[in-house]
Amino acid sequence: MTPATGTSDPRSPLRTGLLGTGPWAVATHAPALAGHPGVTFAGVWGRRPEAAAELAAAHGVPAYEDVDALFAACDAVTFALPPDVQAPLAVRAAAAGCHVLLDKPVATDPVRAREVADAVALARVASVVFFTLRFATGPADWIARQAERKDWFTARAHWLATLFTPGAAVSPYAASPWRGEKGPLWDVGPHALSVLVPVLGEVTEVTAAPGPGDTVHLVLRHASGASATAALSFTAPVAAAGAGVEFLGEAGVTALPDWGPAEESFRAALDALLEAVRTGVPHPCDAAFGARITDVLARAEGQLGAAG
Repeated sequence: MTPATGTSDPRSPLRTGLLGTGPWAVATHAPALAGHPGVTFAGVWGRRPEAAAELAAAHGVPAYEDVDALFAACDAVTFALPPDVQAPLAVRAAAAGCHVLLDKPVATDPVRAREVADAVALARVASVVFFTLRFATGPADWIARQAERKDWFTARAHWLATLFTPGAAVSPYAASPWRGEKGPLWDVGPHALSVLVPVLGEVTEVTAAPGPGDTVHLVLRHASGASATAALSFTAPVAAAGAGVEFLGEAGVTALPDWGPAEESFRAALDALLEAVRTGVPHPCDAAFGARITDVLARAEGQLGAAG
């Protein structure tokens, strides 16, 4: 991989635009882009022009009504969009020569996810998928250390959220149509897999079963021979909510450490994109990895549909 045609001097800040205007874009992407010394916040595009104008004005950058015009003005773009809106736009961004920092999941259709990975490879641009825990300081270092061991027996993950739990505190993400439609499998499932896969290896088999409410249970077989389970929910009781991963093996049990604000992790993801642009070395969480995660989740979804 080499820097895209038109990319500015690698010693200069990377002109980076933002696609999206929702809570994730406002709270995480835009502040990180505005404050990162390695990038120049180049502008905002959104499906709602008035929201794009408001977010752009808050950071003193241009708003674009034509997404291709934003691509033409940028060396890189970040995505804070629903996955199946993101995927075709990411293909266009790569074809325009922009490096891409994608949100997870890359898409909810394996074909679309593979199209993104193929477009990135064809254009020879850098890609990073923002799996939060892979960039959070404590968890990222912990995952790397666990991946060095080869004697893991099994693992267990849980992401039990209250996004749609009656009586729970209202989250700004509860108004997200795609989360309501696709559920925890697609929103928090990528978080679990992003920790399990680098330690235990690629998923070779997946079995999915429904639980109470919208809860999903996964049983995974990995290339290392180890197995893992994951429990995912948006309707957990408030007192039972939480997230965690544990690996169990010859050395005993080790648990995922706590992590900090999402903006901090996103700045690290920007660092990773800049490094991939500078060196031409693909990041482990690139579009190809994102496509493999989509494939696992789609296989699980197919089983849940058959069970229903």
